[in-house]
Amino acid sequence: MQESNAQLFELPEETGPARPAPAGGLEIERGSAAWPPALEDLASPPERLYCLGDPSALLGPCVSIVGARRPTPYGVAIAEFAGRIAAECGVTVVSGGAIGCDATAERAALAAGGRTVLVAGAAADVTYPRRSSDVFEAARAGRGCVVSLMPWGYEPLPFVFPQRNPVIAALSAATIVCEAGLPSGTLSTAEAAAEMGRTLLAIPGSIFSPQSRGCNRLICDGAQPVTDEAELEGALCSIYGALRKETLAGTPDRGRLLSALVANPLRVEELSARLDLALPRVMRMVTAYEVRGLVCRLPDGRISATRQALLMRGPLPRESEL
Repeated sequence: MQESNAQLFELPEETGPARPAPAGGLEIERGSAAWPPALEDLASPPERLYCLGDPSALLGPCVSIVGARRPTPYGVAIAEFAGRIAAECGVTVVSGGAIGCDATAERAALAAGGRTVLVAGAAADVTYPRRSSDVFEAARAGRGCVVSLMPWGYEPLPFVFPQRNPVIAALSAATIVCEAGLPSGTLSTAEAAAEMGRTLLAIPGSIFSPQSRGCNRLICDGAQPVTDEAELEGALCSIYGALRKETLAGTPDRGRLLSALVANPLRVEELSARLDLALPRVMRMVTAYEVRGLVCRLPDGRISATRQALLMRGPLPRESEL
């Protein structure tokens, strides 16, 4: 880690010239009042950060939430409820703005009235990826901030993405890994957090899901497993000494069909056998749930519970009526 951090803040000459600072752009020098002390835990801290937005977001309680760029509906739901719970506990969400779990957690935090810090893989005034532009814009507008190790105007560079991950981990007292396969770039953030003595939380997943292998491995290696929403709330309250604005009001009854799909997507024939129901009836149930946005069909033909189903609060229609 020492060697990679030493190389983290050096730009090759061929990257080209930088732009002047944009309106509102700040350069936070190491040792200044606005400098986040948490970065001193890096083996080789940077000398400055380039920031757009409210730099005070870097100094308050922060939690890093990271995960797969191509998550399953399960991973998306985890990222969403993790971001929401963090915001409801008054904790700023730190991530990289990547598509998938990162941007989902940041959007959920903003929707719950919280703040987010994006550690960009390009300059702070460059939006990448474009699909996360809403999150970047909100952070730059003062609902957090966008920070970068890159001077103004630099476009994304391949070597920056894996090397910024220790900064994401360093800014927070805890890192939550929502979903990650093996191998996975997400795991480098988790490893950096563990090396710096940060609390590492991982969400377990199905042993049949390749996208959960990374999280399950982290738990085997000593990461704290989070088995339900109440446990995540308790962990954040314990780490940050914060009380959540809203608390969990019981576990919803998802019914047999959705409960069967929570652990792993299944084919219609497999659902029929598992539920011990005739295939035509299961097909009617799947269609009815699909219309309600509670299940979706994956490219390989399997049926999966959607993030809406995993995060649902209200009652479902009775399965006997479908």
